[in-house]
Amino acid sequence: MENIRRILSFVRRAVDDYNMIEEGDRIAVGVSGGKDSLTLLAALSDLRTFYPKKYELYAVMIDMGFEGANFSAVEKFCNDLGVELKIVRTNISHVIFDVRKEKNPCSLCARMRRGTLHDAVLELGCNKLALGHHYDDVLETFMLNLFHEGRLGTFSPVTYLDRKGLTMIRPMIYAPEKDVRYFATKSKLPVVKSPCPADGATKREDMKQFLKKLEIDNHRGLKHRIFKAICKAELDGYRET
Repeated sequence: MENIRRILSFVRRAVDDYNMIEEGDRIAVGVSGGKDSLTLLAALSDLRTFYPKKYELYAVMIDMGFEGANFSAVEKFCNDLGVELKIVRTNISHVIFDVRKEKNPCSLCARMRRGTLHDAVLELGCNKLALGHHYDDVLETFMLNLFHEGRLGTFSPVTYLDRKGLTMIRPMIYAPEKDVRYFATKSKLPVVKSPCPADGATKREDMKQFLKKLEIDNHRGLKHRIFKAICKAELDGYRET
């Protein structure tokens, strides 16, 4: 695939640094239809053609039940990559917005999607779940935890869920969002616009804009320094490499 070399360099480095892939792994990519997860799927699909440790690749998508949702372009994309796609139909949107009428739906939605995703991955016989969190997500999560919970931490590069017997990996932790966006645009990935009414109106989006402003206001390299501090402190499994 065109333009994938830079993304692949970030992904391979993370995979090697944190031993994310082992021989014979069955890896499912959690595909939301957004640029991040589609980019990760494309990268892992390309990586499997030459990576020394052979693995099988699948894609799992959770249909939230929003009216008019169309995933045909994503299905074609997966088919072109030679990746089996499993779409799980749910009524999560109905439960959250119509039944419970949640004013702050993101937390409950994330829990419900996560549980459904884990079960679907296990049903496919996969032992690993790859998520499309990138470099900027690491920093935003760290800052959200600091500002709103008063604690130092972010998500881990590799997480083992002992109750499920499932390992979560995040191969794009070194990939800046601007590079992901560039790849998705240039490669014309079939990004599905989110129909969620809460999309874009979240604390995460506020933090994204806050960090962006800090970078612009004479703090060039701020994101790099935060990420380096996370690694130096060895927070949540990160380390200097």
